[in-house]
Amino acid sequence: MRALVTGANGFVGLWLTAYLRDQGDEVVGIDQEVNVLDAAAVREAVVAAEPDALYHLAALANVGDSWGDPEDVFQVNAVGTLHVLEAARRCPTPPRVLLTSSAEVYGSVREEELPVTEATTLAPVTPYAASKAAAEYLGVQAHLAYGLAVVRVRPFNHIGPGQSPGFVVAALAARIVEAARAGATSIPVGNLGARRDLTDVRDIVRAYRLLIESGAPGEVYNVCSGRDVAISDVAARLLALADTELQLVPDRELMRPVDVPVVRGDPGKLRAATGWQPALDLDTTLRDVLDQWREPVA
Repeated sequence: MRALVTGANGFVGLWLTAYLRDQGDEVVGIDQEVNVLDAAAVREAVVAAEPDALYHLAALANVGDSWGDPEDVFQVNAVGTLHVLEAARRCPTPPRVLLTSSAEVYGSVREEELPVTEATTLAPVTPYAASKAAAEYLGVQAHLAYGLAVVRVRPFNHIGPGQSPGFVVAALAARIVEAARAGATSIPVGNLGARRDLTDVRDIVRAYRLLIESGAPGEVYNVCSGRDVAISDVAARLLALADTELQLVPDRELMRPVDVPVVRGDPGKLRAATGWQPALDLDTTLRDVLDQWREPVA
């Protein structure tokens, strides 16, 4: 299979590209050298790649940062997606398209309504989530109007080596490693009460390829573990794995204006379509993330 990956140099893009090549796919990756807001450049790159499968990952993905520049986030995530979809349908043989949305589109779901299914009403509460909801419906429109084989995915929180410290698990691991090096006794933390459905990025990219192969065009699939864990528990496990004791000090600067208290998804539709199951447990992932932050001084 010949695959084109947008956002190929990002956290997920690097893992996806490596996985696709391991599976024998021919991969073309594009990233910041092709601005998704430049429709002509996107069309040229996509058509020239002649892909059988197009994985659209390119996005501004930091939820917290989206409050600072919501217009830019909407432009890149929604208008950029429009340009990619338009380019895909202009290929002589249009590819299957995997359009990555986000579980953030569900918003703040009451705990008694969990786990979230694909039928749950979309109620985005952040600029990032709103941009992803808009991008999704552009994918729906491209499928219904033009017959483009678009499969939408709503990944829940994914973690693993290589993630930037703008995300909570990577941030905690980085601060713990740095504090241990410096002999510090505490680290700043954000909202430790939030509960999140966490999946290793290496399991996420397996699901993406399976959905390109077996997902139904026009449909949407949750990609998640089906379990939620408190960020306070993640912090405790990181400290135990790092064999260190630190005081966790709440920092207002690390709190979001709106933070969804509990996120837990239902991966049943994905499993029924592909047979996918997570292969990596949380401690394995956390250990690998800590090792990544230790590497510069190893």
